[in-house]
Amino acid sequence: MTESYEVVPVAHVVGGRVEPTDDYWGGTRSIIRIDGSRFTTDAVKGLDDFSHLEVVFRFHLTDPADLNLGARRPRDNPDWPEVGTFGHRNMRRLNWLGVSRCRLIQVDGLDLHVEDLDAIDGTPVLDIKPWFAVMGPRGQVSEPEWPSVMLADYYAVPGER
Repeated sequence: MTESYEVVPVAHVVGGRVEPTDDYWGGTRSIIRIDGSRFTTDAVKGLDDFSHLEVVFRFHLTDPADLNLGARRPRDNPDWPEVGTFGHRNMRRLNWLGVSRCRLIQVDGLDLHVEDLDAIDGTPVLDIKPWFAVMGPRGQVSEPEWPSVMLADYYAVPGER
């Protein structure tokens, strides 16, 4: 399995946070600026009928030396179990891809104003999809306790906790 693919950004994140951090993404507003040299406003036609987007992006500031494809403890917390690379959602991944669901505030030409996108200013956006509720998890959702504990402040608004 030595396939490779070239992927080009369709947009970039403008504004919002400038440094990646683990928590307090709540209330963060930014713009997903779609590449106007390749797309017209027809590309976003009807998008303003949706409340949320699913955004695929590249963790562009990740240090390639910080890649760990084995098992490790989330946030290096000794109280949490070792979890393999596919049991994490962070930037330490072979292709440095992130997926985020955010609230769409406004469509302004090719600028998508969003809230709670956990990508920083300058982040290359590889794809944008509207969130369809019917495409969410089907059946009962299960997960261990540690993600809820670890992410208790992930979407908290700074200064409100």
